[in-house]
Amino acid sequence: MEDLFGSGAASDDESEDSAAAGPLTDAGWMASQRSPLAVRMRPRTLDDVVGQQHLLGHGSPLRQLAAGAEASGPAGPSSVILWGPPGTGKTTLAHVIARGPGRKFVELSAITAGVKDVRRVMDEALTARDLYKKTTVLFLDEIHRFNKAQQDALLPGVENRWVVLVAATTENPSFSVVSPLLSRSLLLTLKPLTDDDISGLLQRAVADARGLAGRVELSEEALEHLVRLSGGDARRALTALEAAAGVAFGDADAVGPEMSATDDGERGVGEPGEGEPGLAGDGAPDAPVLVELRHTERALDAAAVRYDRAGDQHYDVASAFIKSIRGSDVDASLHYLARMLEAGEDPRFVARRIVISAAEDIGMADPTALQTAVAAAQAVQLIGMPEGRIILAEAVVHLATAPKSNAAYLGINKAIADVRAGYGGSIPMHLRDAHYPGAKQLGHGKSYKYAHDEPHGVATQQYPPDDLVGKDYYQPTANGAERDIAARLERLRRIVRGQ
Repeated sequence: MEDLFGSGAASDDESEDSAAAGPLTDAGWMASQRSPLAVRMRPRTLDDVVGQQHLLGHGSPLRQLAAGAEASGPAGPSSVILWGPPGTGKTTLAHVIARGPGRKFVELSAITAGVKDVRRVMDEALTARDLYKKTTVLFLDEIHRFNKAQQDALLPGVENRWVVLVAATTENPSFSVVSPLLSRSLLLTLKPLTDDDISGLLQRAVADARGLAGRVELSEEALEHLVRLSGGDARRALTALEAAAGVAFGDADAVGPEMSATDDGERGVGEPGEGEPGLAGDGAPDAPVLVELRHTERALDAAAVRYDRAGDQHYDVASAFIKSIRGSDVDASLHYLARMLEAGEDPRFVARRIVISAAEDIGMADPTALQTAVAAAQAVQLIGMPEGRIILAEAVVHLATAPKSNAAYLGINKAIADVRAGYGGSIPMHLRDAHYPGAKQLGHGKSYKYAHDEPHGVATQQYPPDDLVGKDYYQPTANGAERDIAARLERLRRIVRGQ
């Protein structure tokens, strides 16, 4: 599953049974560990959901879906498409909705399901509606992996409300979901979880009977490390917490046999008793094992990089990269460069963007910027990674700290606009090619002034077509080298135009 806490409704049932029974016994707690911590901690109601409060207000479509047959009002349930990064709660919301009364819940994954599976669900949903007065909620994970034909198979059921579709995707639905299905569903965008959301979730998992049941304590440094490395992904945070707890228990077990009774006669922290490792022989749990920073570092030593080379992140990070260079923020520019490279982006793509930026955003304010960018692109192809990052970083620093001018970029755009608008008549006769036989008889090259024969190498004569005489495309700025170019350009235009 691509979303928060994965699948496993049966695991929820086990967790509920355990919670209903009161404090977990040692055997019960050990049995509950069969399911991952992220699954065990899946919320049961919308009020337990972490984050996404912008989608969970009173009367919202998700509230209506979760209310099931008890929802009031004449409006029926709406199909929804949940779009957001991994670990933000798409699968969680679907499973909370599944608990709504009077609803039949069916779950498919676009990775394994096909058109036959979809049609089977539609037939069963129609039967459930007509015979048992039950609405079927179809949760389809990874809907972006369905091709057009597979998505089209959903249309009759969604349009006629044989099923209420709850689809989840990490890809932009505008590009990955067919338009007819989009028009029949509500698009709800989930936001990455905040640090406070992740921190609260981890603390809840430590204390909750469904989670670690108070058997561990989390140091402030370890909590901060887990939050920072989660990247806003709740499932990743809980998975890392479980792994760090396992490391801490392992360390406690390793030192346990070597620890003698303490001065007050009690067993040391983490020392195994006569039963299960880490459990006291009389059935009472030992003092909680402390999960420290060193445990989290061993469990998870790299941050989650939010980047998809084929999706929105590819374009969003590249856009932020170029805009940071344009805005002269060298530090942000290096951050986005690192983000792309660490995510495995093709360094040649990055180099091409740098070359474009040099010409578009710096231009003649620093003509050496393009030289640096082109040299960097060639050097990266020659050297490769990881050393190529050093060359790219040098080019980025040059561009970000250089004076900026888009005058050349604007100039060519203006010229192209005039060409497309039909401006630019016949080329003046004195500028036409006079090298082929008969050209001079046609008047080509007549009265042409050779610039090198004129004072300062500049001749007074008409160069543009008649309808573009006096048209200025290039307007240099007062930044960098263009300050001097502006003054020289003014003199050149006066001489060329005979003013």
